[in-house]
Amino acid sequence: MSSEKIERRLIITIDGPAGAGKTTVSRTLAARLGYRYVDTGALYRAVALAALRADLQADDDDGLERLCRGLTLAFASAEDGSARLLSDGKDVSDQLRSPQVTRMASAVSARPPVRRGLLRLQRELGRDGGAVFEGRDMGTVVFPGADVKFFLDASPRTRALRRFAEVQARTGQSLAEIETAIRQRDANDRTRALAPLRPAEDAIPVDSTDLTIDEVVDQMLTHVSLKMRQTRG
Repeated sequence: MSSEKIERRLIITIDGPAGAGKTTVSRTLAARLGYRYVDTGALYRAVALAALRADLQADDDDGLERLCRGLTLAFASAEDGSARLLSDGKDVSDQLRSPQVTRMASAVSARPPVRRGLLRLQRELGRDGGAVFEGRDMGTVVFPGADVKFFLDASPRTRALRRFAEVQARTGQSLAEIETAIRQRDANDRTRALAPLRPAEDAIPVDSTDLTIDEVVDQMLTHVSLKMRQTRG
């Protein structure tokens, strides 16, 4: 990308289902642009972790509202440049990917008090632009006016294979178990009443099934570069 100064730093959203490659693509795209990368899924996982520790049920809206009001979440940079998530000042990044937290995150992410609390935080993180937001409703709910919106998808089998390679050694889950969990999460996310997973009307679809990370990022950069030229002009 050109280092030429631009008039306005963009908000870029990348939505899509679990295992589509959003995290790696978002991080890579942000690095190529010199933008901040914001993993909004980690915020929901942090709420889920806190809820589990507080012994709350996923449908306890009163308890979740109290939890969110008292919970302080913030991103910090590690020495290697990676983003770490702090929950009430403590780094919880390495505790967010367990199957239990994943299931709880899928459930609490559909609850109104959790979505309200994190909506405010996410919009504050994007206030100055220059950020790539990864999630499931970034382009439809959180940043409906985002400059560039992508919807990244891949076949369920491909997504299961990718997730299996990432977590099998750590969790011991089989490929079949992971694919079943992905399909169930897809169904839950797409059919929930509040902020269901779907592409924004103006989102650019990207299918990563047969593409490498670099090919996906290059495709996205083409669209971002066009938008940057338009904002300069």
